[in-house]
Amino acid sequence: MASSQHFTHPRMRGWDRLTIGQKRVIWAWGFLAVPILFYAIIRFYPTFTAFYLSFTDWNLLRSPEFIGTANYQRMFADAAFWQVFRNTFAYLIWGTPISLVIAFVISYYLDRVRLMHGFIRALYFLPFLTTAAAMAWVWRWFYQPVPIGFINGMLSSIGLPQQPFLRSTSQALPAIMVTAIWAGLGFQIIIFLAGLRAIPQTYYEAARVDGLGEWAILTRITLPLLRPTTVFLVVFSSIGFLRIFDQVYNMTTNDPGGPLNSTKPLVLMIYQSAFSSYDMGYAAAQTVVLFTILLIVSLIQLYLLRRR
Repeated sequence: MASSQHFTHPRMRGWDRLTIGQKRVIWAWGFLAVPILFYAIIRFYPTFTAFYLSFTDWNLLRSPEFIGTANYQRMFADAAFWQVFRNTFAYLIWGTPISLVIAFVISYYLDRVRLMHGFIRALYFLPFLTTAAAMAWVWRWFYQPVPIGFINGMLSSIGLPQQPFLRSTSQALPAIMVTAIWAGLGFQIIIFLAGLRAIPQTYYEAARVDGLGEWAILTRITLPLLRPTTVFLVVFSSIGFLRIFDQVYNMTTNDPGGPLNSTKPLVLMIYQSAFSSYDMGYAAAQTVVLFTILLIVSLIQLYLLRRR
């Protein structure tokens, strides 16, 4: 009786000829194909569309009309744009270092606390979980004049003059920056704590055996080993301050952007151009500028902080 011959599909024979490494690569790309496709549709397609729309005149009621670089020429000749540009970088230049220094100091000493450590850490993280609109309105209430405002009420109780805060061209931006720093502080503290806990205790024990003081341990061991954590937080926080919107929009609803645009960031300007003026082409040009700023700032920070 003739023995039956097992049939093997040609594709299966080709798969069997592959090495284990080649099979792993195929499986990896097979699993990554769906998220890559999803990311390309969600991220890359809108980005390329924004670049195209920035060269058009479009108000949602008719098809986009190509006008070349007219939107960019209009934007760079607009004094209001440069005011907004300065505001955006003011949030970045002041907000990022101040928030990171405060977060590191708190996390450095909180790491040494053993009594109710988890509860205290949760209290610091709570503002990060709070709805941005609700938090902004609470801080807006803090800044109101007497008898409504909490801060001015305290100033009056100790004989100090009231401050205009959100109604002042010089105080409005710092007032909103305080709110933004406070809102993101909890996340930064948690990340710094994770970085501190990841440093092996043997380094500290060896340093103390060698007679190093606390300052030397901080500058020679803690800060250098926290570099990856610091790089992540600097880039993450910088992007957050460059894209600040919720606090400004909700705390200056009567006059979005503050008096004389003193607090208006680029994201709010994009929002107003798109959904108040329906000037989508102009808003797309502003979006391209914001994207370029984010890209350049992130690349510079990564280069400077990772340089050995």
